[in-house]
Amino acid sequence: MADLDTIIGIAETLTEAPHWSRSLYEEVLRCGSSRQRIALAAEDTRTGQVVGFTIAALTPPEAELETIAVAGPAQRRGIGRLLLSALATELSRAGIERLLLEVRASNRAAIRLYAAANFRQIGTRVRYYADPQEDAVLMALRLA
Repeated sequence: MADLDTIIGIAETLTEAPHWSRSLYEEVLRCGSSRQRIALAAEDTRTGQVVGFTIAALTPPEAELETIAVAGPAQRRGIGRLLLSALATELSRAGIERLLLEVRASNRAAIRLYAAANFRQIGTRVRYYADPQEDAVLMALRLA
């Protein structure tokens, strides 16, 4: 996985991304953490700079997309779509049958990205998010 400071830096610049503490990122990405995870990073092919990442927690036969983020200047170049596709491939190889996520109802760009990647809305969690309080849209992608 990419340099932790770069990962945190990308997440901190995006209002829609979860703002985890450094210690939480360290725990999540540490081998032998409490949950098995798959973490992927996307690099700019010209500069080698990390421009996006995704992390999914595995609870076979399902997985949960915990976060996906693409640096602002690299957005709208298909990187999020590529990260989702690579993640789906890795999850399938790990025997995962379904990928779940929740997203802020106001995050229309993310909802469009997920729908384009064949995620389907399966429910809503009322007032799931705080600061500001907002509903979560639950989505799922069938992998197998």
